[in-house]
Amino acid sequence: MLIELTITNFAIIDHLRLDLDAHLNIFTGETGAGKSILVDAISALVGERVTAEVVRSGAERAVVEGVFDVSGLLPASASRSRSRANGARHPLPAARSNGDSETTGADEEDDEASSESFAAALAELGIEPEDATLILAREILANGRGLARINGRAVPISTLQRLGRFLVDIHGQSAHLELLRPDQHVYYLDRYAGTVELREQVAALVAEWRAARRELERLRRDEREIERRIELLRYQVEEIEAARLRPDEQQELEVERRRLANAERLGELSAAVHTALSGDAETDVTGAADLIAGAQQALAELLRLDDSLAEQGAALDQALYLLQDVAAGVRDYADEVAADPARLAEVEERLDLLAKLRRKYGATTADVLAYAAEAARELDELTHREERAAALVDADEALRGRIGALAGQLSARRREAATRLSAAMERELDALNLRKARFAVRIIQQPAEAEDAGVPVDLGPGSELASLAFSATGIDHVEFLFAPNPGEPFKPLAKIASGGETSRLMLALKTILSAADVVPVLIFDEIDSGISGQAGQVVGEKLWQLGRAHQVLSVTHLPQIAALGDRHYRVVKATGDARTTTGVERLAEAERVAELSTMLGGAQTTASRANATDLLKRGKQWKHSHATLPHTA
Repeated sequence: MLIELTITNFAIIDHLRLDLDAHLNIFTGETGAGKSILVDAISALVGERVTAEVVRSGAERAVVEGVFDVSGLLPASASRSRSRANGARHPLPAARSNGDSETTGADEEDDEASSESFAAALAELGIEPEDATLILAREILANGRGLARINGRAVPISTLQRLGRFLVDIHGQSAHLELLRPDQHVYYLDRYAGTVELREQVAALVAEWRAARRELERLRRDEREIERRIELLRYQVEEIEAARLRPDEQQELEVERRRLANAERLGELSAAVHTALSGDAETDVTGAADLIAGAQQALAELLRLDDSLAEQGAALDQALYLLQDVAAGVRDYADEVAADPARLAEVEERLDLLAKLRRKYGATTADVLAYAAEAARELDELTHREERAAALVDADEALRGRIGALAGQLSARRREAATRLSAAMERELDALNLRKARFAVRIIQQPAEAEDAGVPVDLGPGSELASLAFSATGIDHVEFLFAPNPGEPFKPLAKIASGGETSRLMLALKTILSAADVVPVLIFDEIDSGISGQAGQVVGEKLWQLGRAHQVLSVTHLPQIAALGDRHYRVVKATGDARTTTGVERLAEAERVAELSTMLGGAQTTASRANATDLLKRGKQWKHSHATLPHTA
């Protein structure tokens, strides 16, 4: 759960710190007060994409920090020991919501699997929770850059995203639109059926098949084009091989060219150095070595009379030896340096060849050699394309067989889960004041347009293998259907559901999926969109029930929902010193009455306050009658 949230310089929030309840947290306030900014800040915290525009004007950076209790996501033994060490701070209830919500039938196994996945992600990332606590932080700089930290350690934003999906599930104001997109329905069904991993295995095989099919199609291109390609590759490989390149050859040649081009000047300079060091008998020039030798003799005479300069004598001896070595090295160099126009021409010609090859095949000699290796590989592949094509045909058939087998298993599990999901959704919709509404999951397959474009699937006893079209999600086209009124036929959600119905459908689906998932924090940003006050009461009751097994944060405009919160916050916008800021106040009982009164009638009157008091009273009575777990009032 999210224990504490701190937001600094984010949009119009200057500084904000919230301690949150473990169950249902309600956020209300006037339109434009900044309620959804809280949701945006939490989205940023778990790795969602944000821009520098969220940084408060005049600030260098925006910072969002959240303290999460992850004891419920860790393996049971570790969670219990850490919770005891942590004093069981704000523990989440271990039980599910009441019996109105159907689960996948394997809650404990699902929890353990999810715990293992979260623990495995932490282990792979090298992150160790301290007392079952993770501290996530996100900084967004005004220059557009950003920084993420977990428990004080800098991490990539992708790490926040990876762990964030285990921690928070956000249903934003436009999230219900996903429910109207049939291409998303298969993902909801797989979450419910517990077949996400199986679908990912199918997707991996499909990606492998597509790669093999692309290679096979490339090998089956027009024969004349392939022959032209073979001739070009052969010419290129032979041209590069004939050059007999060495990786460091260009640098060596450039050094040699510089020496040959300046041979005369190098000879003059080396002779001058040698003369300065060793002297020249013909011109009667005394060199430095001769002078040091004289000094050495004088010092040796001095040392026979007083040996206190023995250390200096040794140093002078060493200096003489070094000068003699340098003089000998310069003399040898001078003997080697000589003008050689023929060799210079050879070097120039070789460098021109290397430059030509680099212009054609790569920026460096190493790049040219790498190109030659790749061209040789492709040439060998094309030369032996018939054998490779035969192998790819076999691989194509084998992969389609494996895909068909796995996709068949996936489809069978989806069909079984679809029946249970439909029944569970209808029970949830009934509880959400959509009585008599019906929900169905349609799963259809399409025959493949060609035999080699489909996968063989066993459709059951007595049936021949069918060749079905497939994609990365398998062989099924999944679509949710809805009939809001008795006697009406099922129709796709996008064509029949109203805004209020869609919101309740999404809430029903979230309720069911939350029983299968163990994501501890559920956020609903204006789930009441398009919902009347009467329907809002049952939506609030459902949110409260969700709060028994999860921490729920709900932004709402309906007082019927707000009255059922375990903790109520009011978001307010204030203007001072020509700046606008958003703040959040935790409401006491009397303040809740005032807030609900405003939500009911706009202006506080005796009647509206009486209605607000009655709402709170009835909410407490309802919660007391349905409470199966203790919670914070």
